[in-house]
Amino acid sequence: MKLTKYERETIISYNEEEATASVYTHNKKLIQKLKRLSVKYPDKVKPEHPEHRGAVSYLVPKGCVSVREPYSDRRREADSLRAKTAKIRPPDRLTIKSQVRN
Repeated sequence: MKLTKYERETIISYNEEEATASVYTHNKKLIQKLKRLSVKYPDKVKPEHPEHRGAVSYLVPKGCVSVREPYSDRRREADSLRAKTAKIRPPDRLTIKSQVRN
């Protein structure tokens, strides 16, 4: 049975005692990021439970979880201009995909 977009959720939970947070997600981009981070930092980012219906669960340091102020349009434009001036380009998607698979 295929889950709807509404049912494909991301849940981040932690308590004040432990140093880690649990991240359960169906989000493909976040799954790729968690896999990439678990390869780069195997001692800090660890799979928590086996995949279930396309979802993954990882333990991450609580410091990785943050809630930030939304970007204003003015800030987004300034950052875009700064990146263009410095000739900064987003990473090549094919390179990222090959790193995640390895």
